[in-house]
Amino acid sequence: MSQTCDILIVGGGAAGLTAGLYASRGNRNVVLLERAAPGGVAATTDSVENYPGFLGAPTGPELMEKFLKHAKQYGTRIDTGEATGLTPGEPMHTVHTSAGDYTAAAIILACGANHRKLKVPGEKEFSNRGVSYCATCDGPLFRDKEVLVVGGGDAAIEGALFVANFASSVKVIHRRDELRATKILQERAFREPKISFLWDSVVTQISGDKLFNGVTMRNVKTDEETSLAAQGLFVLIGSVPNSAWLKGVVEMDERGYVRIDTFCETNVKGIYAAGEVADAVFRQIVVAAGQGCMAAISAERRLQQLTG
Repeated sequence: MSQTCDILIVGGGAAGLTAGLYASRGNRNVVLLERAAPGGVAATTDSVENYPGFLGAPTGPELMEKFLKHAKQYGTRIDTGEATGLTPGEPMHTVHTSAGDYTAAAIILACGANHRKLKVPGEKEFSNRGVSYCATCDGPLFRDKEVLVVGGGDAAIEGALFVANFASSVKVIHRRDELRATKILQERAFREPKISFLWDSVVTQISGDKLFNGVTMRNVKTDEETSLAAQGLFVLIGSVPNSAWLKGVVEMDERGYVRIDTFCETNVKGIYAAGEVADAVFRQIVVAAGQGCMAAISAERRLQQLTG
């Protein structure tokens, strides 16, 4: 089955739903394709304290439900299906999905990214119950707590420095004996009295009762295992953009993030990207929503140009 619409949005997180809202308000035929329940990664968050205008820290599902209702109010149609490929054309592009093909003059890629996981026992059980993947989002929740950070790159050290503004102590667990983060970040971290380092170590188990309360670690050189108590754990080892199905179609960086210009357009005319599939740096709901808005406005301008 093949369907045609004005604007097709792939992904139903903050970027996709905002794009749907803006595109539908332009009186366009807009379809949003989501492989699971709309809301994206944000819908898995216990509380959102930093989205402007929403005091009282709504839960992720509550906030994303408002996004969804707002988009649907203006006519965004939500279809369920997984995108498997994209065939560019001029002026129409076709997205191949598990639910059939969709053809549109403008495609907005808002398919997000997934946090890299440790894949150890206890991680799933205590995710959002003391285990976090976003220091900027959740750091303030751990005021005066003992916190662990896993990772050694820029994201981990930036996260450790941010969390140190709130936590009583921050221990960085890293599998090597030196950091991969840029020198300036390393120097800041080494100077921060709240931050210490556990070298040559990997987390093998995450523990807790109702909430996270500690980890088991293994020294990669000696194989010795130790337990460490804490009230918070930040796993900051990067993310994986959901872009494998776009390989060879649009330009991506070496990590798979889609390259976009100032107007959120890819190197292919009429194909735009927004949110974490294109954002390897900020990864915030408000940034994703902003890019969703930008992509929708850019798509609307393309449609105006095509119709004269």
